[in-house]
Amino acid sequence: MIVFDLKCANDHVFEIWFASSQAYEDQRARGLVACAYCGSTDVGKAVMAPRLNAKGNQQGGAVSDRQESDAPVAGAAAMPVPVSNAPVPTDLAKVRAVLHALATAQTEALSRSTWVGGDFADRARAMHYGEEDHAPIHGEAAPREAAALIEEGVAVAPLPFPVIPPEAQN
Repeated sequence: MIVFDLKCANDHVFEIWFASSQAYEDQRARGLVACAYCGSTDVGKAVMAPRLNAKGNQQGGAVSDRQESDAPVAGAAAMPVPVSNAPVPTDLAKVRAVLHALATAQTEALSRSTWVGGDFADRARAMHYGEEDHAPIHGEAAPREAAALIEEGVAVAPLPFPVIPPEAQN
């Protein structure tokens, strides 16, 4: 996975994770990359600074976290993460209400879904190809696995909020 800071024509700066640089270019060319704030598709790369670890004793010193990775991501694929220095043109109470409604919707959806953990990609693919009955599932997939599912036309979507695997819950 790779993250880019993007900026729209309205000067909103935000970041989005992509499977690769080529995935960004392809999605942008098809008009699929839109501002997380205003929805504008007139988007380009913004100036980025590498993020460095605060402590030198972690993972061999200062390392940029803007690198491609195969680490599992909860849900099916990555999603936009709005980050901006520009003033957000919304009321904080409205934002809180929307986030609460979204969290509630995710909680309800997950209560009707089965956690499949690291088997997510295999199970989703089996359902897509008719080898297994369709059922709501959620789990983890490495970014490359999620990208491969999408390329195959398997209907997957990222979860808006992180999910703690059942075995890791108290």
